[in-house]
Amino acid sequence: MKLSKIIIAMAVIAGLFLGSCESDWLDRQPPNILLDDQVWNDPNSITGVLSNFYDRLPAHTSLTAGWLDFAAYDEAIWSGYTGNDWLNNLLDYDYGRWGLWDYGLIRDINLSIDKLNNYSSLKEEQRTQFISELRFIRAYLYFDHVKRMGGVPIITEELIYDFSGDPSYLQYPRNTEQEVYDFVISEMEAIMPTLGNGGSLTRANRFIALAVVSRAALYAGSLAKYNSLMPSPISLPGEEVGIDPSLANAYFTKCLEASRIILQEGGYSLYQNNPNLGENFYEAIVSKSGNKEVLWAQDFLASADKRHWFTYDNVARSVREDNLASSALTPILNLVEDYEYLDGSDGALKTRTADGSDYIYYDNVEDIFANKDARLYGTIIYPGAPFRGQEVFMQAGVMQWNGSGYDRIEFADQQPDLGSVYTDGGILKAEAGPHRNLQEVSNTGFYLRKYVDDTPGASTRGNLSEVWWVRFRLAEIYLNAAEAAHELGQSAEALGYINTLRERAGFGENSLSTLTTETIRHERRVELAFEDHIVWDYKRWRVAHLKWSGSVDNPESMAYALYPYRVIRPGDPRDGKYVFTKEVAPRFRAPRFFRMGNYYSLIGQNIIDANPKIVRNPFH
Repeated sequence: MKLSKIIIAMAVIAGLFLGSCESDWLDRQPPNILLDDQVWNDPNSITGVLSNFYDRLPAHTSLTAGWLDFAAYDEAIWSGYTGNDWLNNLLDYDYGRWGLWDYGLIRDINLSIDKLNNYSSLKEEQRTQFISELRFIRAYLYFDHVKRMGGVPIITEELIYDFSGDPSYLQYPRNTEQEVYDFVISEMEAIMPTLGNGGSLTRANRFIALAVVSRAALYAGSLAKYNSLMPSPISLPGEEVGIDPSLANAYFTKCLEASRIILQEGGYSLYQNNPNLGENFYEAIVSKSGNKEVLWAQDFLASADKRHWFTYDNVARSVREDNLASSALTPILNLVEDYEYLDGSDGALKTRTADGSDYIYYDNVEDIFANKDARLYGTIIYPGAPFRGQEVFMQAGVMQWNGSGYDRIEFADQQPDLGSVYTDGGILKAEAGPHRNLQEVSNTGFYLRKYVDDTPGASTRGNLSEVWWVRFRLAEIYLNAAEAAHELGQSAEALGYINTLRERAGFGENSLSTLTTETIRHERRVELAFEDHIVWDYKRWRVAHLKWSGSVDNPESMAYALYPYRVIRPGDPRDGKYVFTKEVAPRFRAPRFFRMGNYYSLIGQNIIDANPKIVRNPFH
């Protein structure tokens, strides 16, 4: 007690001393805190704020967040450590799977716009450009909300509580789905003249804003049309979900107009720098040198100590540089067979004779993939394909002739060793697998190439990867334009866009003479695989519940694998050749099941408790 009194007394004396002798000392600004007039009058500080906001933009799947979910749909499964096998055992998709309610970031953006308007003395042109960029980020964030949630409250100003005990004036109801799409599009159109950043690949500019319009308007048009064609259209009385079908063509027109401007005025071009068409397609996504196809990317640079683990976690087993590196995501046969043959025939791999009586025999494991769409090579490492200058050889076991048929042998003495040798001195099971149950080796017979860095050291813990995440590239704009033109009945224009992409993939000039809706959807699937499109495409076309019906009898709900075997048949010309089996991926357990309640994500009870004006989404 005495000590406390002494301390208080000393504090009082010190206060009196400071008040009489150094009255201005307490008025000094703290050296480690930036005040409003310092932040909002310094272009470098404002740029730092913007950088933070760009990094906070949500992504369902990207190289740093949510990439496990590439294994949750129909492009890949999980072949990594068994702790994530739940991805192969999804009985259904949770109603909150795609949920987003990031009003913290929206508030931060609104606050920043307010600060620039009220505290900044920057030149009008520079201040307007910064505000335009903030509005871009906000509108893009609203687009990410509406494609997941349907209509959400549109809030464009800072909300301040007055401590009156009545927060109702801060509780906004949901805007309609149409209003949110219209807000995204109108905001992008309004800020285009003042965005600046011409030529930037990481900050918003006019053409990136147009790309957002292209995508958002296409989504809105699809929802307006295809939701209305469902036997029971999904809707709410207040139109928080559901868009009037009469608006579909207006949205498709908006998409086509924005896409045309990008294609004609943007100065972008499809990447065509490598005569090897498969390598060229791979480079179109990962190359940062002379790449005029990329519009907008989330970049990574070692010089800024900003790298990611995606390659370390997903490199092919036999070419990994670090013994602890993983081969987690492995593409499935379903996707591989969607890549057509260059003669235009169906992409189903030929493993059996026409009558089904025997295998088809191949001299090399890679021969079964000959004359395929080059985008297959650029997306997926298939058996025998090279990566980092090495062949990724795959063999699941041997087929030994017993006089009347084949005995399939995958293990020596029941040991699942990779790289093991059979009794004839040849390979039994390749180092790259595939394997039925080992973790960190392909369970499907394929490895991922797209976004996996082929730079030396990129799959080590010491280096990691600088490959960027491409948010928009020109190929998508071609596809958006094609789909919108097709929906508007402008078939010739749509056909030209699709044939341009197919020609780069190795098909002849004008390889298609007619175009259907299914053809366009197929082209999106093979061009944009692993670029975070499949879920949103299936949702906006209202086909997700059909594709992923939860039935083992629906091939699109299942995940399939391809297993290569070496033939042992001494004295026969087929000896030493390779055959293949197709089967359900062994670690895949449950068919994909998308319920009607998955078209719009669950709005959490905590959100409704905080704001009773928020109505629930259908089926929840």
